[in-house]
Amino acid sequence: MKLSGPSRRSLLAAGPITLAAASVAPGAAATGEAGGSHPRGTRLRTGFERLAADGYALLDGHRVGVVTNPTGVTRDVRHIVDVMHADDRVDLAAVFGPEHGFRGTAQAGGSEGRHDDPATGLPVYDTYGKSGQALADVFTASGVDTVVFDIQDVGARFYTYIWTLYDCMAAARPAGKRFVVLDRPNPVTGRAALGPVLHREFATFVGREPVAQAHGMTVAELALLFNEEFLAEPVPLETVLMSGWRRADFHDASGLPWVPPSPNMPTPDTALVYSGTCLFEGTNLSEGRGTARPFELLGAEGVDGRWAEAANGLGLPGVRFREAYFAPTFSKFQGKTVGGVQLHVHDRAAFDPVRTGVALLVTAKRVWSGFAWRPDHWIDKLTGSAAVRTMIDAGASADEVAAAWQDDLTAFRRVRRRYLRYR
Repeated sequence: MKLSGPSRRSLLAAGPITLAAASVAPGAAATGEAGGSHPRGTRLRTGFERLAADGYALLDGHRVGVVTNPTGVTRDVRHIVDVMHADDRVDLAAVFGPEHGFRGTAQAGGSEGRHDDPATGLPVYDTYGKSGQALADVFTASGVDTVVFDIQDVGARFYTYIWTLYDCMAAARPAGKRFVVLDRPNPVTGRAALGPVLHREFATFVGREPVAQAHGMTVAELALLFNEEFLAEPVPLETVLMSGWRRADFHDASGLPWVPPSPNMPTPDTALVYSGTCLFEGTNLSEGRGTARPFELLGAEGVDGRWAEAANGLGLPGVRFREAYFAPTFSKFQGKTVGGVQLHVHDRAAFDPVRTGVALLVTAKRVWSGFAWRPDHWIDKLTGSAAVRTMIDAGASADEVAAAWQDDLTAFRRVRRRYLRYR
């Protein structure tokens, strides 16, 4: 796993960092307009807001395509595609839709396909499930020369939009396209990286490269990391950073509207727990899909109050567990009443979602005889190795499981530090 030693390339090889201070060294925290960190009370400005305020100078003379979804909105909830399409200063020629689609109508594992957008008439190309030459061919067919990325992430390695970013950057290079990333806040803060780091032999679309399960980065910071550490050839990359965002800020400090990035990410509360409780996708328990509180409600037939009691007995910081019963309207246990827990986070700053998710796996296995992993060992893809599964099967505690990933996490944190652009 390549996560130690000096960077393979200088930042200059990746292209300038636009609308930000070029003098900021890798790993240094920038301030003011240069780095997106202002005193409290100053309004946050997203990458798109800064791009627009600069008269779209960065896109002048370029034929533009945008990789985005419903989260690509302005503060007054207009979509950036609609805004740029109506502006003569932007030659917007195409839209590229990720998983769930450009307008967000598809469920997990789906997309909207190739179509023309009814609102703008722009051609919408489907990127989901495509990478490498197949994705490069999509960019070539679109006729654009600059690809712009603007999607709200939720801070978890297995949330696929960051790997859409990665795949698009990798494909833009052979297609001869320039790449621009418009930054948005990490809604669960950028304070720290948490959890296991992916081992490359477990790479899939829910994790291409050695990144921590909760990465604690913004999409622009990730783009810089990808370009320098992971891509075989760097793409001509420019990033438009935010102003007014601090690493300790949760989403509600941003003043921005919350648009669900996917159908089962309805609120910032969902994002807060997701990097831990999404691990239940790798089990036979419901992760709450088909309820009003996906990833906050977990359960299965035959589970009772012993699970909440066991979880509360661990004294995990920042969270309590309520015995809960629910009937999912789709996905696992559709139409059946199941028992389980609901997470109630009472101290966001103290809460560790990944440690909590592992603790819930450990306690679920101990109190419910029906506990099982998915037969395809999807849990290994989510955690990035077989270690979490095999250690829990061997009777390890949550503390022991967490101790096993610390060396990899320390190495990732060391590399991550070079690409952080906010205080």
